Amino acid sequence: MKLVSLNSIFDIRYGNQFDLIKMERDPNGVNFISRSSQNLGVVDRVAEVQGVEPHSAGSITVTLGGTYLLSAFVQQGKFYTAQNVKVLVPKKEMSFEEKIFYCVAISKNRFRYSSHGREANISLDKLLVPDKAPTWLGKKFISHYEVASKPVLDKKLKLDVSAWSYFTIGSLFIVEGSKTTPLLRLGEYGEGNYPYVTTQATNNGVQGKYDYYTEEGGVMVCDSAVVGFCTYQPSCFSASDHVEKLIPKFKMSQYVAMFLLAILNKEQFRYSYGRKRSQERIKGEQIKLPSKSGKPDWIYMENYIKSLAYSAVI
Repeated sequence: MKLVSLNSIFDIRYGNQFDLIKMERDPNGVNFISRSSQNLGVVDRVAEVQGVEPHSAGSITVTLGGTYLLSAFVQQGKFYTAQNVKVLVPKKEMSFEEKIFYCVAISKNRFRYSSHGREANISLDKLLVPDKAPTWLGKKFISHYEVASKPVLDKKLKLDVSAWSYFTIGSLFIVEGSKTTPLLRLGEYGEGNYPYVTTQATNNGVQGKYDYYTEEGGVMVCDSAVVGFCTYQPSCFSASDHVEKLIPKFKMSQYVAMFLLAILNKEQFRYSYGRKRSQERIKGEQIKLPSKSGKPDWIYMENYIKSLAYSAVI
């Protein structure tokens, strides 16, 4: 195995450089890839642009700048991209597992761009990577990804938002604050199995695990200090300041929680440092959800998430 330039293995081109705000949103359209490090970089679905063919599923996207520079993902569906994203297409036939290997190899070079403001627009093409995937990408490894990528429910469900209804968050959840636990105190208990949830918008809000908790799991939590980012906490946890709890008034599975998270985090644009997502604002906030007979259709929400790839590992 030797190191070769990335462009000797892939055809590399700039993405579409579209602005999401100018796109027509369509829940049944093509994926829109931004410089996000989550959800394979997918931030929305948009209608196809006349005369512009979407990039093909199976291509790799790589972010060229920002906090999550060199985030690389194998795209599972057709897509358009935002600015500062390149698209990689293998020059030769390549398995999904091999593509995953190169995504990791690309991301591992992030340390080379630690200088403030340095981006990978020019240098990505010449980035050095192994000329081939290692031999341990065998049947066991392949089987693991095949199982993980399968949906729980082998049925395609469409989103028809025209049939959805508005509900206030306060009618669905009890909204209250969590108990603030100083990080210094957690150090006295030592490392353990319980997440320490903060206002950060990465790693599901978790900043370490300790042998101490104050809150019961199975709840949504929301940052009320920065931009109102929400996460789902399935297990018991402790929390920093400005972490608000949304305790469901209904039986909430992890699948329903994932559906609700997507809706709640689409409302982040309403909040900023100057306008916090406070408890009172959360209670009065209206969100649009699938409904049936005037009530949220929890069964549909659960089944929709179960129909998505990788739902087997939620």
